Amino acid sequence: MGRGRVTLGLYNSYDPAKFREPHRRILARAGDLAMSFDMNLALFGFPIPEDANTPVKIAEWVAGTTSIGNSGGYFMELAEKGRFMRFPYPSNGFPPQLGLPILTTCKPESKGIPLSKLVEMIDGGQSVMLLFGIGPHGVPKKAASIPSYAIDITTKGLSLETCTALGAVCGAIDAKLNQ
Repeated sequence: MGRGRVTLGLYNSYDPAKFREPHRRILARAGDLAMSFDMNLALFGFPIPEDANTPVKIAEWVAGTTSIGNSGGYFMELAEKGRFMRFPYPSNGFPPQLGLPILTTCKPESKGIPLSKLVEMIDGGQSVMLLFGIGPHGVPKKAASIPSYAIDITTKGLSLETCTALGAVCGAIDAKLNQ
C-alpha cells in the first residue's frame, strides 16, 4: 500500500460574506505550500465571488492579484492538477474523500497525537486532512469537535500565526516522511 494523501484544510473564521485581503494571502501561500510538499488544498466557508465558480477560475482570480508564489503560478498549477477544492462550512462532518480530519491547534488536549504517529499513519496509507483555522479565533468549537485527533506542531502549546503554522506543519511532515 502506498502513502496516504495529505490535504491542507483551511476553515474561514474571517468574514463569511466578503472576500478580504487575508483570504487572498492565505490562499496564495497555502497553494504554494501544497504544491511544494505534494499536498492538496481544501477551503471551507470561503466567500468566493460567484463568477469564480471552479477551482481553476478561483486560482486565476487569486493569481491575478498576488505576487506570492511565482505570482500565483504555483496555486494555478495546483488547481489545474485537480488538487484544489472548495466546500461550504461542514455541518456534521468533513468530506470523507479528504481523509481523516486532524485539527492543528496549540491545545490538542485529549485528542493530541505526536508528529511521529501522524507520519506513521500517512506512511501506512491513511489519507489525512489537516484542519487550520484562518482568522483571529481559529476553528470554531463546533467544527473543532469533529476531528478525532489533533496535533500541536510546537509540542509546547505555543500559538502560531496561521501561515507560520502551515509552513511548520508541512515542513515537519515532509521532513519526517522523506528522511
